[in-house]
Amino acid sequence: MNGPHDLGGQMGFGPVAPELDEPVFHAEWERRALGVTIATGAMGAWTLDESRHARESLHPAIYYSASYYEIWIRALEVLLERHGFVADDEREAGHRIWPGVKPIRVLAASDVTAVLARGARCDRAVTTEPKFKAGDKVRTINEHPEGHTRLPRYARGKIGVIAAVREGFVFPDSNAHGKGENPQHVYTVCFDGRELWGQAADPALTVSIDAWESYLEPA
Repeated sequence: MNGPHDLGGQMGFGPVAPELDEPVFHAEWERRALGVTIATGAMGAWTLDESRHARESLHPAIYYSASYYEIWIRALEVLLERHGFVADDEREAGHRIWPGVKPIRVLAASDVTAVLARGARCDRAVTTEPKFKAGDKVRTINEHPEGHTRLPRYARGKIGVIAAVREGFVFPDSNAHGKGENPQHVYTVCFDGRELWGQAADPALTVSIDAWESYLEPA
């Protein structure tokens, strides 16, 4: 979707200014926000892709005025209500009122280190042969879906060259909406800077993205 999160190439937001010696957390509530997000995600009710879509679906006025972890918490409120763990009146009251849905699993504190170290793999076997090979010229599709997509807005409808063929991975566009993992081959595609940004772009600039197979067509 063309949400507030997709800022690549957008003007008017100022430069990216990294913070020197930036702490992991700027406040104690950010540490708790990360912990709550990990614990609720481990309940097994939604996928990583659905959680990403919940964040990018926040209203732009909210998204742009919120800090990083505030975006996480606001999206988590949506997910918890959507899946029946928390009701709106409970969130307003700050305590439990209704029984709510029971989680599939509960992440114990003693298991957190091992679970984080293991991660959640999203690579999957794909039985079909890749449609493209390294060196092929391709064009990205020019679509603007209302649902989740990992194809950046600035790279849609652009011509690039396949730099590498990757393994199969879960297709986030369908997985975010409960339509199955539908794994596809992923490709690293390299674009000339002027193809993306116009004739005023640095002629030495190239940009590479990882793109799922259904994002691409022969050029």
